[in-house]
Amino acid sequence: MSPATVAPRRTRLERDERREQILSRARRLFSERTYAAVSMEEIAGAAGVARGLLHHYFGTKRELYLEVVRELVRLPPPPLPEAGAGLSMEQALTESVDLWLTLVERNSGTWLAAVGAEGFGRDPELERILDEAREMTTDRVIEVLGMAADPPAELRGMIRSYGGLAEAAVREWLERRSLSREQVRLMLTDTLLLLVRDVLPRVESRS
Repeated sequence: MSPATVAPRRTRLERDERREQILSRARRLFSERTYAAVSMEEIAGAAGVARGLLHHYFGTKRELYLEVVRELVRLPPPPLPEAGAGLSMEQALTESVDLWLTLVERNSGTWLAAVGAEGFGRDPELERILDEAREMTTDRVIEVLGMAADPPAELRGMIRSYGGLAEAAVREWLERRSLSREQVRLMLTDTLLLLVRDVLPRVESRS
């Protein structure tokens, strides 16, 4: 194989590694502090590159942040237990909620800014990314409930609505400190169980 065929691959690899290094440092900084509190100069310094290289790869700070959120959404979600795998529905949901809270806590700065906390504001592209993530979460909750084969439309609507409660509860925990993690876990688990066992049959009967 001639050097001419090797060099482009090496160059591409170096570019991919450099881009991932920038994203890795940006993820860490945005997880530690809000969007507004992190500067491009700081990201460049943490990544060991010139600020101009950040603009070359990602354009503006907004575009870099959106890519960080996309990467967060693409991360393999925590494995969710199946209700039929020796666990009751309550046990499966409790474990699932706990795994989700762990993921959010590890990426708290990025997550808070992404769902509308101070520093970034409303953004159509960000909303689209988050809506896709919410649909994926809805699918996974339905899977844990053991209802993935033929979920009623009302169930999807209720779980999407429940997602709004979950986001608000986590902000009470992480931002306002009005609730502990254990209180949030208990509230989210019990509320979802109530919705599925008691509210869903009544909602379906009114269709």
